[in-house]
Amino acid sequence: MTGRAGERRQHLIRHIIQVGSAQVDELAALFHVSRMTVHRDLDALEQQGIVRKVHGGVTVHPSNLVESNVLYRSQVAAREKEALVRAAAEYIEPGQAIILDDSSTTAGITRHLAARKPLTVITNSLGAIRQLKELYGIRVICLGGDYNSRFDSFLGLICEQAVSSLRANTLFMSTSAVIGTTAYHQEQDVVKIKRALMAAVDRRILLVDSTKFGRTAINRLAQLSEFDLLITDDGLGAEERAALGDAKINLRIVPVDRGVR
Repeated sequence: MTGRAGERRQHLIRHIIQVGSAQVDELAALFHVSRMTVHRDLDALEQQGIVRKVHGGVTVHPSNLVESNVLYRSQVAAREKEALVRAAAEYIEPGQAIILDDSSTTAGITRHLAARKPLTVITNSLGAIRQLKELYGIRVICLGGDYNSRFDSFLGLICEQAVSSLRANTLFMSTSAVIGTTAYHQEQDVVKIKRALMAAVDRRILLVDSTKFGRTAINRLAQLSEFDLLITDDGLGAEERAALGDAKINLRIVPVDRGVR
């Protein structure tokens, strides 16, 4: 999304995520546009799988079966995700080769790489590639394949084969749900790529914000014990912390500034 309409729709998404649902008249007044313009914006966002239009308004209902659009996911738990990627960047040293998956969480790591170059970054995320392509001192290896606009990334057999020919120091990865000590994801094709990425590195770091614990998703991704480190935020409940401790999961909990947005 580009231009004034694209910028307005991003603000629209942020507002709907914060309030959960809204009426067309309310949105028209809030953004100083006509009801027809709001309807056009909501139609566009609904086609992208970000929102669901209901009679007279709009709502956001993330599905346990289908992963949400990348733009929606990038707006959810933004402060928590930034705290996670800031902590994750501490584990990157100049000269290393790292892998970033296509998650909205790990995408934020690209903002912290300039101070750690030279680096080689391997990724299937087109968004990450865009961020890194002109950054001096960062070599980018793009994992091609079938482009999926919902994830803004490359998936499929070609991508899996490309991963299998490479080796890197550290993988930074996220997922959409954690139940107990098991990570899950809604999309089978995404799980296949994530498993391939896990097999191509010496160290695996999983970044999961606290809102994802206790969620349900259909496909098992991995046991948390398969990761060398799990980074989450201080919103994680005492019960979940205790369960992870009992399972001997290597856990780092980072503080989040949850001041007024």
